Amino acid sequence: MNLFWKNKNVFVTGGTGFLGSYLVKKLAELGANVTVLVRDGIPKSNLYAGNQCNKINYVYGDLVDYNAMERAITEYEIDTVFHVAAQAIVGVANQNPLSTFGSNIGGTWNILEACRRNPRVKRIIVASSDKAYGEQMQLPYNENMPLQGKHPYDVSKSCADLLAQSYFATYSLPVAITRCGNLYGGGDLNYNRIIPGTIMSVLNEIAPIIRSNGNFIRDYFYVEDAVEAYMTLAEKMEELKLAGEAFNFGNEQPLSVNEVVALILDIMKSNLKPVVLNQGANEIENQYLDVSKAHKVLSWLPKHNIKEGIEKTVNWYRNN
Repeated sequence: MNLFWKNKNVFVTGGTGFLGSYLVKKLAELGANVTVLVRDGIPKSNLYAGNQCNKINYVYGDLVDYNAMERAITEYEIDTVFHVAAQAIVGVANQNPLSTFGSNIGGTWNILEACRRNPRVKRIIVASSDKAYGEQMQLPYNENMPLQGKHPYDVSKSCADLLAQSYFATYSLPVAITRCGNLYGGGDLNYNRIIPGTIMSVLNEIAPIIRSNGNFIRDYFYVEDAVEAYMTLAEKMEELKLAGEAFNFGNEQPLSVNEVVALILDIMKSNLKPVVLNQGANEIENQYLDVSKAHKVLSWLPKHNIKEGIEKTVNWYRNN
């Protein structure tokens, strides 16, 4: 049993979101006093499945409201912050760049500033992304590469990442940064993402849609492994003096969109053929991560390969 989290006062932004919901429930299970920032009521959120949702505190507000962030962190005597809230859908970010920049960049500086003004906060984990690297000549991406996002979502993640580094460099704020591959797993309600979208299509006996040409290569990272990665980094931050550091997390099994869809069809024993629209614009063709730093420094390894992760994901959608 992991006793690190017992009675820790933890603030999680984006707790009704996909990753956030798994993280909140795991922390509550381990005895943390979890406070969640909720902007919109999302009754179908995975957060409300099971009874952990009755053990947590809810703060209703928006990341872009600085006073609400400072109040939450002060009043709940927070010592650990997981900032995982973001506008995370690339298509939405391209349509609404201002709201994306507001929440992903402005929201991040609000959290960092509220933590700076509160000396009780001992560890902050900020969610960046593999998208923060933008397009690089060399693959896989490692943590020393420059952050050079070009499109709205990617830029918002490059900026949030650099803000976290700035608060460490200038104020010695105890912040560390995660850069993960594409998350997937049960409970993801964004059906325009390839994995949940394909599974739902097959369950409804409709041909799955591939928006791009299907050749884009990505890391696909199972959500429970991501939760473990975030928590491991937070647990080891003080002991290993990791403030200011960024870590890539993924499962180092990059796949093309076509390969992922084929795998899902195989696991679900479906004869449907995907429809390839070849419309993917403003997206980087190939992105995947070198995770050797997390292996070496944190002794962290993912527990699921892509097949195991997709099997668990398919079962979740079948049952829900």
